[in-house]
Amino acid sequence: MFELLFPFFLIFLFSLVLSIIWRISARKYISSGTVASAYDAWTKDKLLERLWGEHIHLGFYPSGTKNIDFRKAKVQFVHELAKWSGLDKLPKGSRILDVGCGIGGSSRILAEYYGFNVTGITISPAQVKRARELTANGVNCNFQVMDALDLKFEDGSFDAVWSVEAGAHMNDKNKFADEMLRTVRPGGYLALADWNSRNLEAYPPSFFEKLVLKQLLEQWVHPNFISINEFAKILKTNKNSSGRVISENWNSYTNPSWYDSIIEGIRRPSAIFSLGPIAIVKSLREIPTILLMNWAFKKGLMEFGVFKCRG
Repeated sequence: MFELLFPFFLIFLFSLVLSIIWRISARKYISSGTVASAYDAWTKDKLLERLWGEHIHLGFYPSGTKNIDFRKAKVQFVHELAKWSGLDKLPKGSRILDVGCGIGGSSRILAEYYGFNVTGITISPAQVKRARELTANGVNCNFQVMDALDLKFEDGSFDAVWSVEAGAHMNDKNKFADEMLRTVRPGGYLALADWNSRNLEAYPPSFFEKLVLKQLLEQWVHPNFISINEFAKILKTNKNSSGRVISENWNSYTNPSWYDSIIEGIRRPSAIFSLGPIAIVKSLREIPTILLMNWAFKKGLMEFGVFKCRG
């Protein structure tokens, strides 16, 4: 009897250990400092970079196609958002601000492929250091440590502002929008993509959904989520906005990323093993959150919002 139950006991024990690690090492949002600390840690251990390359954001899969290389899908996402938002129509030399630039993957594409003059900002000093290391001489990018809620730029400093998957870390969505639109010149472009929840006031979450949202907030330093329509309204009513805001839900294009982000560990096991035993534990502790994200986006509890508007 024990021999029959032993495999289930091991699974239970493994799940229990993961759960304990998950809870102890939870990364709750307290301030922008906790966001900086989390991204400093992710950058310094190089696990995400080894697994996913230079882009931490999700990929773009045309019509939900799954047979696309994960890293290529991430690059494709940059091109799709540039095309959809109209940034690809800007002339070479245009000044672009990349808010939440990570280690500079998108910034380098915008500079090298489109010929833009790109300034990338992030709250993480480790990300700025790594972004500079990865950027070849002659690539028109510069990176700075800066809080997105307190941008140190004059009004109208940029021809466009670009931001991918940064807004979910902002505790004041109005201030986030205000700072981006303030720094865009009149008639300039805003291109933004972010993780959003559905409208939780109109469609209150169930008990289980509340538990899922709690984990998604606490594990990856998110203060709160708002819906696509809520953020679109914030952009429309901003004093620096033209009021012409278009938003879409790109769940169907981005959802395959969640499973791919786990499968990369199988495709590139050396990326994990080469970093030692701690990297194995760190990679395992991310899996439950990724699976919950996949479930939430598939069920519509979460939505991948893209936004474009003019200053």
